[in-house]
Amino acid sequence: MPIKVIDQLPAVEALSAENVFVMTESRAQSQDIRPLKIAILNLMPNKIATEVQLLRLLANSPLQVDVDLLRIDDHVSKNTPPSHLNCFYRYFSEVQQQKYDGLIITGAPLGLVDYEDVTYWNQFGDILRWADNNVTSTLFLCWAAHAALYQYYGLQREIRGQKLSGVYWQQVTQPLCPLVRGFDDEFLVPHSRYAQVPKQKYQQHDDLHILAEADVTGAYLLQNSSGSRVFVTGHPEYDLTTLDEEYQRDIATGATPKLPENYYRNNDPLQGPQKLWQSHAFLLFSNWLNYYVYQATPFELQQIGRSA
Repeated sequence: MPIKVIDQLPAVEALSAENVFVMTESRAQSQDIRPLKIAILNLMPNKIATEVQLLRLLANSPLQVDVDLLRIDDHVSKNTPPSHLNCFYRYFSEVQQQKYDGLIITGAPLGLVDYEDVTYWNQFGDILRWADNNVTSTLFLCWAAHAALYQYYGLQREIRGQKLSGVYWQQVTQPLCPLVRGFDDEFLVPHSRYAQVPKQKYQQHDDLHILAEADVTGAYLLQNSSGSRVFVTGHPEYDLTTLDEEYQRDIATGATPKLPENYYRNNDPLQGPQKLWQSHAFLLFSNWLNYYVYQATPFELQQIGRSA
């Protein structure tokens, strides 16, 4: 949240130079405040678990957030009861005339499926085009990040020789960017994916900025210049046991998955996992809500996209 100070306080200029948001008294007196309107397009199989993960992170803010849960039209979820979806979710077609301060699009277990073979690929593209004119900032997670990078910039992912699964150190590359404010120079985050985009492909686009990365994972956190698109190639929202559940699920299918790296105590599944990424997850979502949604969105929702 911003701090409010007297207009002429000398510290205002110094703090502003550090990208610290300071609200002068005169601006505060004229500021209108309303709840933030956030939509979540939940593409994960276990939608209920994903809801808990994301809402936990969104709730870690003094800002009031009104959430709409969205689903793809004409797509049948196999792992979530229809009664739950009918009660708590809205189809995209029901909200496409509305505007939102923020949109979160989750990952999906489609890492080995060609984009054009995804059953809802066309509507996924429609949603991205709608978001550009009707959402202040969109946060893409894991598969959705790579899929959006392909839709927006034509960046084709490359399939890895082995699935990337585990908890990995990331290095901040743009420490003055508001989205990484308060991040440690290095931090841990879970990854669970089959693909990545080579760094040199990102560097061909002046509108894309890598904010955190690692050699083993590639780019983890990116954004466009305006902050209206934020791409997260990992899973900071994951619960303590999510990687273990995925690992056990893969074993049950007859696969021979690699043990998730840096995840179990002493790399022993019998000793259980340890959660080393929670503070990063809370800070990432708080920064996104504050700097890229709250401070960037107009008071009147209908003004979103007017200047685009």
